Amino acid sequence: MTEIGPGIDAAQLAQPMDGREQPHRSLGPAVASPSVRVAGRVLRPTPVFDTYWRFAAARQGIYLARVAGNPGPWTDDAILARHRFTNCYRAADRVSQYLIRRVAYTGSQDPAEVVFRVLLFKLFNRISTWELLAGELGTPTWSGFDPDACDDVLGKAFARGRRLYSAAYVIPSTAMGGHRKHTNHLRLLHRMMADGIADRARASSSLRALFETLRAYPGIGDFLAYQFAVDLNYTTVVDFSEMDFVVPGPGARDGIRKCFGPTGDGIEPDIIRYMAEHQDEHFARLGLRFPGLWGRALQLVDCQNLFCEVDKYARIAHPDIPGRSGRSRIKQRFAAVADPVSAWFPPKWNLPVPGHASPEPRQHCRPSR
Repeated sequence: MTEIGPGIDAAQLAQPMDGREQPHRSLGPAVASPSVRVAGRVLRPTPVFDTYWRFAAARQGIYLARVAGNPGPWTDDAILARHRFTNCYRAADRVSQYLIRRVAYTGSQDPAEVVFRVLLFKLFNRISTWELLAGELGTPTWSGFDPDACDDVLGKAFARGRRLYSAAYVIPSTAMGGHRKHTNHLRLLHRMMADGIADRARASSSLRALFETLRAYPGIGDFLAYQFAVDLNYTTVVDFSEMDFVVPGPGARDGIRKCFGPTGDGIEPDIIRYMAEHQDEHFARLGLRFPGLWGRALQLVDCQNLFCEVDKYARIAHPDIPGRSGRSRIKQRFAAVADPVSAWFPPKWNLPVPGHASPEPRQHCRPSR
């Protein structure tokens, strides 16, 4: 079972599984948290603030238990058991794991090829779309990229009713002269590569500089540029600290509002940094054991992610505490899969994952800094 802190009776966390949601019986008692100072403001947290830390400890416990191959159930908390939540660490999630191992580190490590593969994958952010292209045309490469051939494959799949894009976050269309969204994204990718995006990415001085380079292209807003920058930062092309900076998405802003109320508006990046920099203090304050990711602490992108997930969790656990969006339901239900949970991270992180050695990528090229 997941360790969720002292004084919490697992039996008290169990909820009936008859289709009814029972609010306020979740990861611990709803008690007032101490005020915190962020960006010159004194913030008085709601009970969701402590739920954030309890959720992180419980969710990471589930992940580690699954990686270890332990049989379920992995938690006594009915909300976690019943609904789907992403992992605490962005890089540990299923799509990121596929991107890191099967896209970024499989194939040529020439910077242009790595950047091309990552951007092509991320413009759709859907494993089945990548595998469709690879199955029909071979593993995509910049040297052999034929936008029209890719467009034909995706167009036929779309006509059959196949979904091409992930629902994880909105990837907006962009005007590149095509009649379909996927056509315009293929043309955008061709333009980015022809513009020398790979060389400019490699020459970036920081994660923020890489973000700004990506942000300059049509249809790539702040949040998407940040997500793309983080994904490229997993690769051999660049190597920046994930503590450089953060861009909060809509879900994170909802979670921050639930943790701090309107007093946190406008300083969301500072709040995310506060959470990353003070994580040990709050886990200790609540008596929670948080082992991290084999020694890697939560980074800014992970704390941003956690705000998104706590926003969803709080819709049931704290329905009386509002966010920005007004959403009150969690759409996705948890369904365990038979396949082992992947734990393969960028080799440059040097994480001592037991039984999951990370071999050096083929044709490894060290990034120039």
